Amino acid sequence: MARLKPADFDDRLTLVEHLDELRTRIIACGFVLVIAIGLCFWQNAELLEIANQPLPSGLEPITLSPTEPFFTTVKLSVYGGILIALPILLYQAYAFLLPAFSPREKRVVLPLLLMVPVLFIGGAVFAYYVVMPAALEFLLQFNADEFDIEVRASEYYGFFVLTLIAVGILFQIPVGTLAVTRLGIVSPEQLGANRRYAVLAIAIAAMLLPGTDPVTMLISMAPLYALFELSLLLARAFGRTSEEASSGTDVSEPDAPPGSAG
Repeated sequence: MARLKPADFDDRLTLVEHLDELRTRIIACGFVLVIAIGLCFWQNAELLEIANQPLPSGLEPITLSPTEPFFTTVKLSVYGGILIALPILLYQAYAFLLPAFSPREKRVVLPLLLMVPVLFIGGAVFAYYVVMPAALEFLLQFNADEFDIEVRASEYYGFFVLTLIAVGILFQIPVGTLAVTRLGIVSPEQLGANRRYAVLAIAIAAMLLPGTDPVTMLISMAPLYALFELSLLLARAFGRTSEEASSGTDVSEPDAPPGSAG
C-alpha cells in the first residue's frame, strides 16, 4: 500500500515502491487540483470580479464568440485552482524528494521550503496591487488617441494570471540566495562582491515579465533588489561559508572541545 508520509533518509525503498509513492502523490495532487478548480468555478463570478479589479475604471473585457465566455471562465478557474493548490503541490514534491537529503541537508532545506509559499503569495499580492495596475495604466494609455482600445477576455486573463505567477516565482530570490550559501556553493561575501551581476540578472528577469513596459519593469525591480539585499543579510547571519563547506564543518553543530572524545 502506497504511503503519503515522507520516507526517512535511511529507508531502503525499491524502484517499485518509489514509483508507487510517486503515483500516489500525483493522484493526491490531482485530487487537490480538482477540488481547487471546482471551488473557483463555483465562485467564478467573484473570481472574475477580482481579476477585473486592476483594469481602469469602466473598462470590461469583451468576448468575440458564443463559446468564449464559458471557456474563458473555465480557463480562469483552472488558473485560480493552480494558484490555490500550489502550496500543497510544492509540499508533495518536497515530500517525494525528502529521502534524498541527509539529516544535515534537511535542516538547511526545510526552512527554505517553508519560505517558498510565503514569498510566492507575497509576490502574487505585489503583482496584483502594484504591477498589474501600473502595467495596464501604461499599456492601455499608450497611443490611446490612435486606437479604439478594447480588452479581449481570454487574452487579458491569461496575461493577468501569468503576471501573478511570474512575479511570485521571482520573489523566490531569497530562497535561492540562502540555498547556495547554506550549502556552501558560494559565500555571502562573494555574492556581495558581485552585486552588479545580480542587478543585471534582476533587470533581465523583470524585463521578461509578460507585457512589461519600462515603467513597470523598474517597479518590479525595486522589490526584487530589496529582496536580494535582504537575502544577503540573512545569508551573512545564517549562511555557511565556502571554507566551512570545503572542510566539511557543520555550522549547526559546534565542534567538540579537545579531550572530550571517549
